[in-house]
Amino acid sequence: MSEQDVTRTYPRHFLRAAVGGVFFLPGLIFASWASRIATIQQTLHLSDAGLGAILFCIPVGLILSLPVAGWLISHIGSRRLVVLGLIAYAIALIGLGAAPNVPILIACMIFYGFASNSVNIAVNTQAVAAEKLYEKPIMASFHGLWSLAGFVGAGLGTLMIGKRIVPLHHFIYVAIAVVFGLLIARKYLFDDKGPSEQGPAFVLPDRSLIKLGIIAFCSLICEGAMFDWSVIYFKKVVSAQGAWMGAGYTAFMCTMAMGRFVADSFSHRFGLKRTLQVSGLLTATGLIVSVIFPYIATAMLGFLLVGFGVSSVVPMVYSAAGRSKTMSPGMALAAVSTIGFVGFLVGPPVIGFIAGAFNLRVSFVLIAVMGLCVTGISSKVKL
Repeated sequence: MSEQDVTRTYPRHFLRAAVGGVFFLPGLIFASWASRIATIQQTLHLSDAGLGAILFCIPVGLILSLPVAGWLISHIGSRRLVVLGLIAYAIALIGLGAAPNVPILIACMIFYGFASNSVNIAVNTQAVAAEKLYEKPIMASFHGLWSLAGFVGAGLGTLMIGKRIVPLHHFIYVAIAVVFGLLIARKYLFDDKGPSEQGPAFVLPDRSLIKLGIIAFCSLICEGAMFDWSVIYFKKVVSAQGAWMGAGYTAFMCTMAMGRFVADSFSHRFGLKRTLQVSGLLTATGLIVSVIFPYIATAMLGFLLVGFGVSSVVPMVYSAAGRSKTMSPGMALAAVSTIGFVGFLVGPPVIGFIAGAFNLRVSFVLIAVMGLCVTGISSKVKL
């Protein structure tokens, strides 16, 4: 089925709504896990360095998914991979909540990383197909729904903690909601299943795609740091108490969601390169502010800037990758998103290692450098 066939079957806004839905669902899964990391850390008596080591298992799952995700995209299509991947992702979430000890938690995290990367590639391939039906960029708005889901998931996590509901029961409720939403959205997704492509499961991307992947990598290190360490940073560095421990995470999620809903218009007006340059500077500035002035008001301001900074980088990079002239959209996205997503998953454990050797403030300074790298590399790439 081509993009034109989609509009003959049902209006294009049906596809856009369905794709938005399958962006929201994995965002809800991820935010649900992120909101309970501190609880699981306390339950299993993990130090910061120990938690960092455990989190490093998620990238292991991602790496294992590389050849499989590329093969699946080319053989069964992104719609089927969305369905299979989201179900696996929901199951992995339940496993994280049920893990009674560190070895089982490690196994569940590997599976979680495997499923998350598969879903990431599949939903972005769907987004590229939907964007082709419109005359202006819409990719960032899809990622905005992922961020909005993160905000909803964070709020739900706070509620579950307040009600003293254990992570397992919390995650089961989320998994049921995800499966229900998937059943609704599946019918309207773009069916790109075609004749199976022959050749290797994973093909090395060209230089332009590698540069796009590196930009995503640097930005996603910053984004991953915010998801996994913002609450801990506010607790241990800012010395926030009670509900204020989640204030930084909430501030970050709010501006990240807002930024993604305006990024398409900004990019359309000022260009992709300028958008990426400004994004990197905002990210670095926000992190430095939160390190130099570790107080609730100033740290919140810094996290607000980081949210705006990271909001548009990944959507813009993925949109550019989907227009590759050397690879199919699915394979190009598999290559670029994989490079970028390694940063998203590797960043948090690296922060844990650095925090164990020094402290969290030193970790956040090094993460700020990644924001500057986004600006620097974007300035040298033809976009």
